Amino acid sequence: MDRTATESGANAPGSGPAVIKSPGSPGGGKPRRVLFKVTGTVGPLGIAVAMLWLSVIVLLPLAALTVTSFEEGIGGFWDAVTAPVALAALRVTIGVSIVVALINVVMGTLIAWVLVRDEFPGKRIVNALIDLPFALPTIVASIVLLSLYGPESPIDIHLNATKPGLVVALTFVTLPFVVRSVQPVLIEADREVEEAAASLGADNWTTFRKVLLPTLAPAIISGAGLAFARAIGEYGSVVLIGGNIPRLTQVTSQHIQQQIEIDRPLNAAAESVALLAVAFVTLLLLRVFAERSLRKEQAAP
Repeated sequence: MDRTATESGANAPGSGPAVIKSPGSPGGGKPRRVLFKVTGTVGPLGIAVAMLWLSVIVLLPLAALTVTSFEEGIGGFWDAVTAPVALAALRVTIGVSIVVALINVVMGTLIAWVLVRDEFPGKRIVNALIDLPFALPTIVASIVLLSLYGPESPIDIHLNATKPGLVVALTFVTLPFVVRSVQPVLIEADREVEEAAASLGADNWTTFRKVLLPTLAPAIISGAGLAFARAIGEYGSVVLIGGNIPRLTQVTSQHIQQQIEIDRPLNAAAESVALLAVAFVTLLLLRVFAERSLRKEQAAP
């Protein structure tokens, strides 16, 4: 679209376009208006390339997985995902992932608060460490956790082959999601509103609950949802510390691996599709929630 703009300056709303004066003449010269064109599109070729890449990387593999899971019809798919061991693994996966998401809501928000509002030695190092789970191979995390909390724990804490061990492992790999979701919102938060609440006698908890939490809630929920979606499909960080005990600590990703090892690809594909469905629904709900929050924000006076 064509848009009239100026090189510098900004007038009050409704006062007309801002102008810039040409240098070199008394008073800066005559006002000069600059026209430029902003399209914001990449054209048909860009769309075609993007859709082709998306299809090759995401859609085709998912389609092949779905077709494989239904090779024996809906009945075969249903039998695979409702087998007792498969259901037990799914219950463990979802239950532990919910606990991990709730832990991240509390601790991730607290860490984001400390990184934004407090100054302390080594803050930059701590801020960089938050992203370490994104870069570190998750199997390395499992080895470290097994060394720390396994049978030969140097601190005499034994979490190997327990659900708390799963929680610790999944909390490690999902730590950045809530922190990085909340940080930018907290940076942009209006401190004057908090100061006004404090001047009216509100304590710190009341200020946080009444003033900041409504602003942070969409980011917290988004981060928690992403942490949950990541946790339900995690494999590397739990493969050693989890113990892979059926009906107790075996998660769905480990059961899928087991089905592949015993040459049951259809069962593995069916359980994979079930996990994908859970993750997709989670991300879809997050998208709906984000759009609704954005509409409310835009409609607010």
